[in-house]
Amino acid sequence: MSERIDNEAGYVLHSRPYKETSLLIEAFTRRHGRISIMARGARRAHSALKARLLPFQALAFSWFGKGPLHTLHDVEWQGDGRSLAGAGLMCGFYLNELLMRLLPPGDAHEALHDRYVQALDELMQGDEIEPVLRRFELALLTELGYAQTLSHLATGAPVEPDRPYAYALDIGVVEASHSDTRYAGKTLLDMAAGDYSDPRTLAESKLLMRRLLAHYLGEQPLATRQLLIDLQKI
Repeated sequence: MSERIDNEAGYVLHSRPYKETSLLIEAFTRRHGRISIMARGARRAHSALKARLLPFQALAFSWFGKGPLHTLHDVEWQGDGRSLAGAGLMCGFYLNELLMRLLPPGDAHEALHDRYVQALDELMQGDEIEPVLRRFELALLTELGYAQTLSHLATGAPVEPDRPYAYALDIGVVEASHSDTRYAGKTLLDMAAGDYSDPRTLAESKLLMRRLLAHYLGEQPLATRQLLIDLQKI
């Protein structure tokens, strides 16, 4: 039986041409997660859909169908007129690419959707970029079960701010040996609290998140990564 969903909050992550006049949209919706939607006729010159199906704009999607590909019935703009520009725009594409690469289709992640909306809002306001990216990266990996707690060791003991630690993939925070990459306990506690005001926290968190993302993304690099590295943002 065909399913119909009306007025579901979401954002366009990616779009590409589909058949002669349509678009294939990858959207991140609040209650249905990442979904694929075909927008029939959206590439026609006078299509009203094409002007609405833009990234980083709050939308309300209505679709029908069953299976992995849905058919768009309508989409309404819910935004306030703001948009991303400059380095913030590239960061937005970076967030979208992370979601496209790591988020399984069809799984609802409402808390992560809310964090995505918050990150876009912070980028639009001109907030400092690196803390925005670090908070979202950690939220994404935590939501997907990839990132372990940073406030406690894998043994359950609390992290102490004045001690150095290491991070073992798929295990979590561990006691540091001489050969490990070390992270200050304060850095880990700051990351857990979302506080990146300390320059050391900002520097060490970048190294840790690069390592974690490289592990879970695999060998295929992100298209946006080099652009942001050139901007010194990731």
